[in-house]
Amino acid sequence: MKAITCRQFVELVTRYLDGALDPAEEARFAEHLAACDGCDRYLAQFRRTIDAVGHLPADSIPAGTRDHLLDVFRAWHAG
Repeated sequence: MKAITCRQFVELVTRYLDGALDPAEEARFAEHLAACDGCDRYLAQFRRTIDAVGHLPADSIPAGTRDHLLDVFRAWHAG
């Protein structure tokens, strides 16, 4: 089983949190998480962000900001 890199870990985080990884991917993800303090902190920060943003009313995000953030994410992910 090939280990994943930190970059791959970051790309898999949302699928991991959604329970959408296949068993082999999830095992590799968990193995990396157990060995990498940086990614452990990243996942904890990601969870805290989701928790905080999940409590914001939808109308509290300025018009266009959501679309801009999605565009930036898509460009980063495609790159």
